[in-house]
Amino acid sequence: MSDALINGLAGAGGGIIAQLITYPLQTVNTRQQTERDEKKVKRKHGTLEQMCQVVKNEGWGRLYSGLAPSIVGTACSQGVYYYFYQIFRDRAEAIARENKRNGIGDGSVGMLSSLVVAALSGCTNVLLTNPIWVVVTRMQTHTKNSKKSQPSHSSIAPDEKALDSLECPPYGTGHVIQELYDEAGIWGFWKGVFPTLIMVSNPSMQFMLYETMLKKLKRKRALVKQGDTRVTALEVFLLGALAKLGATVVTYPLLVVKSRLQAKQSTTGDKRHHYEGLNYFGDF
Repeated sequence: MSDALINGLAGAGGGIIAQLITYPLQTVNTRQQTERDEKKVKRKHGTLEQMCQVVKNEGWGRLYSGLAPSIVGTACSQGVYYYFYQIFRDRAEAIARENKRNGIGDGSVGMLSSLVVAALSGCTNVLLTNPIWVVVTRMQTHTKNSKKSQPSHSSIAPDEKALDSLECPPYGTGHVIQELYDEAGIWGFWKGVFPTLIMVSNPSMQFMLYETMLKKLKRKRALVKQGDTRVTALEVFLLGALAKLGATVVTYPLLVVKSRLQAKQSTTGDKRHHYEGLNYFGDF
């Protein structure tokens, strides 16, 4: 079995486990990102409070809406990323060895080449798996009216009562796929692809922040402990977490844009609640 396939399978397995553990939080986060009701936005429910609201009004199952395609998407995304990362990495190492034979470099893959390899792998992953994540976002943001919030039948006209008595079809994966295709054709499955491609820079930012903080820590440690630059596992973990936090803060607006582009567009006719491609950025 090739290294690329092993890395792909390992990445897919780890991604699925993480997805199962954190999926309810992801659902609530996506809903917060795509919320367009000004009254609800002003209430500013916390994550746990909104999770309780979803359970109370829509049931526990709604927190896991879209879990099946999400697991498929995670497996595909992680597998595709690590598979192509290994392929691009092997190619970069081959080029580095060839350059060494020609008297250029020391035969190792440098930082810039590593960042390029990661970016190419990320872009390939985005282009191949974006349709899955559009479906997942649609299912996460689909809300089910609670019985308490439904108007009483006494205030509904006879014709509307007949319509109300009909049960809506389940909002499953097949329904979402058909809805997307009817709404925007085949290109509808690549909604939000441009901000997602830009977000590929997130790992690069994380890597640079991590390296910068690590160098500063080692320099400070060397001054205090007379040349000892050893770093503990806990310090590495904390530096990695801080680097990830910083990169997330910088790229988070793009994540909001991506989610709103992929979510079902408002049918109220209010253009403020309707997003189309890069027009979301206004004059950009």
